Amino acid sequence: MNYFWQGLQQDYHIFVLAPILCAIFRTIFILVYKPYPSFKGKGVALYHCYRYGFWWGMDFNAYVLLLSMIFVTIPGVFNNAWFHIGDSLRLTGLLIYSLFLYTAFVGKMIFYRQFNDTYNKLLWLGRNAEKHNLLDVFFKQYHGAILLLSYLPVGALLYGAITLLLNIPMIPPIFENGTVSYYTFNTCCFIGTILFFYYCRYGGTFNHDDKPEWDEIPSVVKKDIFLSRACIDDLCALENVWHNPLDALLTHTDEDDEPLIDSIMPEKYKNLKWKELSSPIEAFCRTAQGPRIKKPKNIFLIVGESYTQYLLDNPYEQLHIMDGGKKFRKNPHTVSIDNFIPAGPLSRPSIVSLMSGIFDARLELNEREDFWAGATPAALPIQLKKLGYKSIYWYGGNPTYGSFHKFAPAVGFDKVMGATEFCPKDSPKTWVGIYDHIFLEKTTELLKDIDEPTFHYIYTTSNHGPYKMPLKKLGFDAKTVMPNIADKLNKRENKAAGTYWYADKALQNFVDNIIKTYPDSLVIITGDHSSLPIPPATVMERRDFSFRETICTSFAMYHRDFDKSILAGNLIASHMNILPTIVELIAPKGFKYYSLLPSMLTPLDHIVSPYHWINNDNIGKIDELTYQSTNVQTTTMETHTFDGENPYKNESDGFSALTGWLARHPELLQTN
Repeated sequence: MNYFWQGLQQDYHIFVLAPILCAIFRTIFILVYKPYPSFKGKGVALYHCYRYGFWWGMDFNAYVLLLSMIFVTIPGVFNNAWFHIGDSLRLTGLLIYSLFLYTAFVGKMIFYRQFNDTYNKLLWLGRNAEKHNLLDVFFKQYHGAILLLSYLPVGALLYGAITLLLNIPMIPPIFENGTVSYYTFNTCCFIGTILFFYYCRYGGTFNHDDKPEWDEIPSVVKKDIFLSRACIDDLCALENVWHNPLDALLTHTDEDDEPLIDSIMPEKYKNLKWKELSSPIEAFCRTAQGPRIKKPKNIFLIVGESYTQYLLDNPYEQLHIMDGGKKFRKNPHTVSIDNFIPAGPLSRPSIVSLMSGIFDARLELNEREDFWAGATPAALPIQLKKLGYKSIYWYGGNPTYGSFHKFAPAVGFDKVMGATEFCPKDSPKTWVGIYDHIFLEKTTELLKDIDEPTFHYIYTTSNHGPYKMPLKKLGFDAKTVMPNIADKLNKRENKAAGTYWYADKALQNFVDNIIKTYPDSLVIITGDHSSLPIPPATVMERRDFSFRETICTSFAMYHRDFDKSILAGNLIASHMNILPTIVELIAPKGFKYYSLLPSMLTPLDHIVSPYHWINNDNIGKIDELTYQSTNVQTTTMETHTFDGENPYKNESDGFSALTGWLARHPELLQTN
């Protein structure tokens, strides 16, 4: 009997399942999240999406054939007992791999709903996240118990499918055992299978350089940002994340980063002249032009969790879930910018960057012990201290999460006030923190005891999944707040809308109170990052989120001396423009300060971060070549592609390299 021939046929039989599963998962993903009402006109793009995705997925799926041949079929030729349990081994191995594919798919579906993207570097930022909150989100927001139970029927279906494949009739042996032709035939089958494995793994070629990858996605697919994301199989996306760890900057040498840092330096410090300074941050010393407003006694920088921009846009007006923010913007002494990018894609990178004055750049500086002992002179509280301000970090949760009880004092905060400590012990809370209205009301009480110039950095927490607050008890009724929209939202979307409404109301009540109580205050309201609770199709023809909606957070600023001309006509800005803006508004002429970016009081033509870029016309992500207009559009957003490299990547890499340089040289940090 030709054991090798029989076993090899079974290897090929089971080999077909993995790419079929990937195609099924791709289809489910497309049907669930498709951004268009129909697939009319998408035939060519869909064909190439599946074609390219099939070959890309073979980077992993081809190993089903190879490993089964090497570890099951070949040993079975020499061991009769092994041959007879071969099908059981194949079934077990493929079942485990198939369930792994299913797990990656389920995770991708959750990740996309949360971030409107397939697996990316944000996964690394979850290493130090609050595990209780992640579990709560999984079980309460994404029905984790049901997903776990789904492994039973899915496993049974996979078991049946593999069994059917193993029962496919086999072609009888062509040559009898012991003949020269028998050995020649088996050798040819073995060599042919090895060649076929490489042909599949290299994407339908024998050239490793032609392997499918992100940059080579067919243009008809890449122009459709949704299908370009659907094109990549989940394991391939996870592999990309794995090969791009967050701390890669720490493996660089100074020589690696010197040209990158040089590219962002002011003109007089280029050509490595900045290396003559005690720290590269010294090159970003700026001189204040003189105060533009009467110096306020209190400065409030309020960062609202997920306080996004797009829900303030006109097309979403019927939702009425951020009416407080709209009211604040209508004040004649409030100025705002609608195209405002965060310093990070998630809460902590944004918070850390705002505090420290340098981009966090995926390094999670708040979790690094060197940054618990010192900071750069660019830190916001350090610089405001020179202007006579005490600084307090008011956090709506427990500041030990993320080690902010250590990081915040290091960057110059005189006090760290956690709501879990100063709010009543029986205060209702989520995993993230105390309910916003309780936190802000108690903060208001404590402000009465402060009678010296103070910078207040206030960060709320309630507007965060899983959305399980008792909204009716908190005053939200969807049909009353948004009568024309409530029935169009599913249960989760209604909960998210209600949480936004509640957080916005609590925040605006607090702002109204402080403006009334401290009328000379400078008040800045922004969000930590964007959030996407309500799909565009709820209120307009467009079904997919635009890049602007995915990226931009909100920004508005109040002082009684402001008029609309204060921001020099700027249409764009970012978190990293806040620090220099505060200084330029209040500092005496000639005051020296440090800032990577200029203030909003001077014209801005473009802004980059380690994650995003924006100019007066377009917006995009640093790691992608595609971009879109910043204009708010109610129909399909047109996606454009750079010809060649992203022109903003070098500048972005320069800011990241600067942070990496400082992380590798903790001796440059100053103790406060």
